[in-house]
Amino acid sequence: MLPRTSLGTLGIVVGLIITLGGFAAYALDYATLNLVGFFYGIPLLLGGMALKAAELKPVPIEPVTTPDVLALREQQATDTLNQVRKDVTRYRYGQKAHLDTALEFLGLSPTDEERPELGQLREESRDGSYTLVLTFYSPLIPFEKWKDKQTKMDSFFGPGLIVDVTEHPTYEDVVEVALTVSAASA
Repeated sequence: MLPRTSLGTLGIVVGLIITLGGFAAYALDYATLNLVGFFYGIPLLLGGMALKAAELKPVPIEPVTTPDVLALREQQATDTLNQVRKDVTRYRYGQKAHLDTALEFLGLSPTDEERPELGQLREESRDGSYTLVLTFYSPLIPFEKWKDKQTKMDSFFGPGLIVDVTEHPTYEDVVEVALTVSAASA
């Protein structure tokens, strides 16, 4: 539950409630409650606003994963696939983009402006193997550069995975990176 909860929003709401309670206590001349509002509410409110400013929203899984694919994930997904899925589907703080260090390492993010943006992911079955598909919006990195990095991606994501890089069939500047559990690992 907590990974799907924005700590920034939680801090703002709780801080605001305590701060408003402190102002009400001040108006009603309750000195102790007044201090609680000022000493706890305002810092919580400011901390929540700071977290909200540094927040990176989770990437949606679209379409919703079917029960068959969920069962396949439980049987076949590697630690790397589980870690990638969990990392990008939760709130992150202090990062500029999802998988930013991975994209840098692979040479697909020369600058912050050129960095592809992970827009969504989906889970599916390909020939009976669990597959995690990462969909990137990449207007400034040509598809040929993605294809050139496919061999490096094979070793980056670890053994037991087959990496397939394709252009999205419908949308321009969208690249899909499919991480499929190899038949030998399944």
